[in-house]
Amino acid sequence: MSHGDSGSSSGVGTGAGVESLSLDLLAHALAGVGDPRDRKSCRLASRGFARAEAASRRAARVLRREALPRALRAFPALSSLDLSACAGLDDASLAAALPEAPAPLLAVRRVRLARASGVGWRGLEALVAACPRLEAVDLSHCVAVGDREMAALAAAAGLRELVMDKCLGVTDVGLAKVAVGCPGLERLSVKWCREISDIGVELLAKKCPQLRSVDISYLKVTNESLRSLSTLEKLEDIAMVGCLFIDDDGLQMLSMCNSLQSIDVSRCNHVSSLGLASLIDDQRFLQKINVGHSLHEIETCLLSKLSTIGETLTVLRLDGLEIFASNLQAIGSTCKNLVEIGLSKCNGITDDGIVSLVAHCCDLRTIDVTCCHLLTNDALAAIAENCRKIECLQLESCPFISEKGLERITTLCSHLKEIDLTDCRINDTALKHLASCSELLILKLGLCSSISDEGLVYISSNCGKLVELDLYRCSGITDDGLAAVASGCKKIRVLNLCYCTQITDAGLKHVSALEELTNLELRCLVRITGIGITSIAIGCTSLIELDLKRCYSVDDAGLWALSRYSQNLRQLTISYCQVTGLGLCHLLGSLRCLQDVKMVHLSWVSIEGFEMALRAACGRLKKLKLLGGLRSVLSTELLQMLQACGCRVRWVDKPLVYKG
Repeated sequence: MSHGDSGSSSGVGTGAGVESLSLDLLAHALAGVGDPRDRKSCRLASRGFARAEAASRRAARVLRREALPRALRAFPALSSLDLSACAGLDDASLAAALPEAPAPLLAVRRVRLARASGVGWRGLEALVAACPRLEAVDLSHCVAVGDREMAALAAAAGLRELVMDKCLGVTDVGLAKVAVGCPGLERLSVKWCREISDIGVELLAKKCPQLRSVDISYLKVTNESLRSLSTLEKLEDIAMVGCLFIDDDGLQMLSMCNSLQSIDVSRCNHVSSLGLASLIDDQRFLQKINVGHSLHEIETCLLSKLSTIGETLTVLRLDGLEIFASNLQAIGSTCKNLVEIGLSKCNGITDDGIVSLVAHCCDLRTIDVTCCHLLTNDALAAIAENCRKIECLQLESCPFISEKGLERITTLCSHLKEIDLTDCRINDTALKHLASCSELLILKLGLCSSISDEGLVYISSNCGKLVELDLYRCSGITDDGLAAVASGCKKIRVLNLCYCTQITDAGLKHVSALEELTNLELRCLVRITGIGITSIAIGCTSLIELDLKRCYSVDDAGLWALSRYSQNLRQLTISYCQVTGLGLCHLLGSLRCLQDVKMVHLSWVSIEGFEMALRAACGRLKKLKLLGGLRSVLSTELLQMLQACGCRVRWVDKPLVYKG
């Protein structure tokens, strides 16, 4: 009796001890808990931890609009709010969730609304009014956002950062509203806003003198925009990818701005080595240069100017150029502080060139030689000998690389975290060597047909930190290999098993043990059924993206399991699956976070089935992929509802087939 009482008293005392600690101490303890599930356990175990979490939490990602008001009330200290995955968010729900004027969200500084296609000017007006200290907003891929939305956002006078990539409705007028209303703007990205011209950029440069970073990629601007931007005394980072009307004269104008640290002129077809040399000539702080797919070759004038910034240059991307060994030797001898070099799809890259480069650039951490078909194990040996700090190796489609070269890398480069061996002729012995890299996080083995379960056993034995594994078209992989992966690599979040045709439901049962899995691709696994999908749904409750295209035996049973257990699912591909209208309707009606669905050639779903299913999810969907034949048979009312909710539909031009 006394022993039992003692145990009881001890338990009470322990609880009281936790509850008696200050919120600051409890918040400090929670800060050391990295896994969200462990943090949740702490909150459930102690009210003190729950209060500390509520008082100290600075960031939140809301997945359902119904939860937004509760989140704002529960976490008053939030400074960063991510609504990019908030299904069904629109003006009304956003305005209703925000507090009235007497109780503003003073702590909120950053809001992410990327792909929130249902939010318009009314919602932004309410957001700006409720968050008087707003400093950063992300509206990227809100394709319906236009000038009126920019006018609403311009009321946020303290705005410092604005991302509006692919806001297709924004013109010079909208940009002018922001420039006038937010004079303290420091970072702006208007990538793909193709209605913005030189006029808008000129006004931006005049009204926002604090700008440090500007991205005008894929705009139809000319050299005049660079003339305007060159007046910005604090400009450090400029990206103009794919600006086809910019040439060497524009780069010469930009050279007047001597504070640049990063320049991206990739895919600018009318710039040359001479223009880039003139731009570099007046720079003393340049750290990053990307000229990928813009030049045919790198000329002597540019190489000589690179030597003037050799002490500061850390990143150099030359993808798609014709590069010779002498060029790499010159780069290596003058740019000794490089930490990243991009040589993807460069013609002329040989072992001699890589040897001469890495002999001087010993601090390289990322090397991309994708599709450099002439490289052999000698190049890998040179990298291993000289670049002991290497963390990322991109070796896709390098056919002459084998297990011998990888043995040198894995022996000497203990910091390796990412390696891409897609379409390389490697075998299980190569994976045995890679298994010694205990820090490995990302491993891509797509199209490596010579690897088998044995290789995966090696990887799983020592690569427990792996978070991404790509086995695309690795036809030798079976259920046994997946058993090994699930046993030894429990932290995997991204897994690609497309076209691994030997995998069955038993293999998916093993995969279901990966509790942290968020992205799973199972395209064309013809042997799996609803049983395997049920295992995945029950075990992988964190799943966000799932691809079941051409899994011909997956039926309604799999969809019912997903409907019940996969409540976090946001992107789903079920094209060519053997599902019916009933299963589809239940699925789309149940998954409250689902936003992107591809469902082409669902031959067992009737017109009425599609109609009911789409109506069940109409307010939440952002992207759809459907057969073009459905456009003429679905009700006009439904199509108008989808459009009004901001859902973009991609119609596939193939005949409509129904077997029901």
